[in-house]
Amino acid sequence: MDHGRVTAHAVLSLPDGRRISYVDKGAGSPLVALHGTFGRGAVFDRLAHDLGAAVRVLAPDQRGHGLSDPADDFSRAAFVADVARFIEALDVGPVALLGHSLGGVTAYQVAARHPHLVAALVIEDVGAVTDSSVVDTPVLDTRGWPRSAPTRAALAAALIDRGIPDPTYFLLSAVAENGQWRFLFDWEQMMAVQRAGAGSWWSDWTAATCPTLLLRATQSPFLPAPLADEMADRRPGTEVLTFPTGHWIHDDDPTGFATAVADFLDTVSG
Repeated sequence: MDHGRVTAHAVLSLPDGRRISYVDKGAGSPLVALHGTFGRGAVFDRLAHDLGAAVRVLAPDQRGHGLSDPADDFSRAAFVADVARFIEALDVGPVALLGHSLGGVTAYQVAARHPHLVAALVIEDVGAVTDSSVVDTPVLDTRGWPRSAPTRAALAAALIDRGIPDPTYFLLSAVAENGQWRFLFDWEQMMAVQRAGAGSWWSDWTAATCPTLLLRATQSPFLPAPLADEMADRRPGTEVLTFPTGHWIHDDDPTGFATAVADFLDTVSG
C-alpha cells in the first residue's frame, strides 16, 4: 500500500550524542507524532500527506526503533526525556503532541512533566492505565521471534504463524539488508519497552492540563469506553472521539483520522 507516503527523513543529534532519525514534512505549525511499540516515525507518512503544508509533522523513530541510534534504557523516563530533548533541539515548542498506543503514554507524560513544551495533545487509543487491570494482554510475548528472513513475504509469514493476522504495521519497520529482510528493532528489547510501559499513569494524565483529543477505537481492547469516559471526567479540556476501527486508527480510517486531527488543531490554534 502506498498510502501517499513521503520520504522527507532527517537526522538530529541529541545532547548525549545519539542521533535521532525522524520524518519532517510540511512547513506550518509543528505537530510531533509518536509511534507505538514496534513502529517508526514513517507510520505517520499518510497523516503528513493528508494534513498538507499547513502542518509540519515531525515524527521521530523513538529509542529502540527505526533508524535512530541504539539505546539500552527503555524506561518511561528515558522515552519522555528523548521527546523533550527532541522538541528543544528543534526549537519548535510549544507543540501539538500526538501519540499512538505507548507513544500516547509518552505524549501525555511529556505534557505533564514538561508543560512548557506542549500546547495540545492528541492521544490515539491508549488509556491512563495500561496494565493487566485493564488490558488483557499488555505485553505481547515476542521472545524468540524471527529477526530476519530471505524475503519480505517470508518475514510476514513468520509473523502470521505467531498469531499476527495482519503484519502490515510490523513490516513498516522491515528493511532489506545483505540479501535478507530484517526488522529495525530487536524483539527482546521490545519486551523491555512493553514491560516498562505497563502501569497506572493517572498522575501524569491529570497533571497535563492542555487541550486534549482522546481517540478511542471500538474494536480495540486498549481503551475501553468506561476508561475513556473516566479520563475525560477526571481531566477538564478532554474531548473523546470514537472510531469503529481497530487499534491502528491512523491505518484503518486514515481520512477520518486526519480530519479529526486537523479539526482539533484548527480549534486549538484559533
